Amino acid sequence: MREKILATDAAKGVTRIVKNRPAVLEEVEKLLLIWIEEKQRAGDTVSEAVICEKAKALHAGLIREQPGTSGEPEVFKASRGWFERFKTRSGIHSVARHGEAASSDVPAAEDFAAEFLEVVSSKELRDIYVTPR
Repeated sequence: MREKILATDAAKGVTRIVKNRPAVLEEVEKLLLIWIEEKQRAGDTVSEAVICEKAKALHAGLIREQPGTSGEPEVFKASRGWFERFKTRSGIHSVARHGEAASSDVPAAEDFAAEFLEVVSSKELRDIYVTPR
């Protein structure tokens, strides 16, 4: 069994390999990790809903491309449970940003942090602080 496990072509970042998963799901997750990396490099935010929709689209595309797939196509729901397990398997944890976190003004936050640090480290502020007796 060792050779089979070592020969498994897992996506970069996948920390767990499950033996009874369809190969098409493994391919979907590989492509999805690449897509997420590209989105993050471009500075785009991705939410759980967007990732699940992309996973469904990738799955449908891969099923269409496979030769000899006749009859009922395999149903892939990309549910919340799948998404949580996908995050665990791949080791990602900071992709699902929602609401205010997705629409935050990063440059303004960085400017504020620099200004705040300057004020906190100023001499006047240190003179105000008095230790209790």
